[in-house]
Amino acid sequence: MDEMPSRTNLATGIPSSKVKYSRLSSTDDGYIDFQFKKSPPKIPYKAFALATGLFWISTFLIIVGSLLLSGYISKVGVDQAVPVLIIGILVFLLEFYHLRIAFYAFKGYHGYSDDDIPDFDD
Repeated sequence: MDEMPSRTNLATGIPSSKVKYSRLSSTDDGYIDFQFKKSPPKIPYKAFALATGLFWISTFLIIVGSLLLSGYISKVGVDQAVPVLIIGILVFLLEFYHLRIAFYAFKGYHGYSDDDIPDFDD
């Protein structure tokens, strides 16, 4: 009779006849608490810096567009002042929205987190 070679555990090199097994507890459902813990969010500093910079540029464009429209800076026509004002207002609204989310996330308001702000992948 040929004897069958005993199986070994490849990871440890221990023959399977020497491995001791134990039953899992009846309350164990196969999950561990650690897998459900949320890692702390990565703060998107680049996105905050870009939003802040664009906010100040748009504020400057609104001021310049208003002064051009009123004729305080120079006597340009409405056709040159209105586009500056419109671009300033559009960028201002977008960046105000992003900065508001960033502020609420920083203060820890319920429903806001740093995950709501897109980050630039390095």
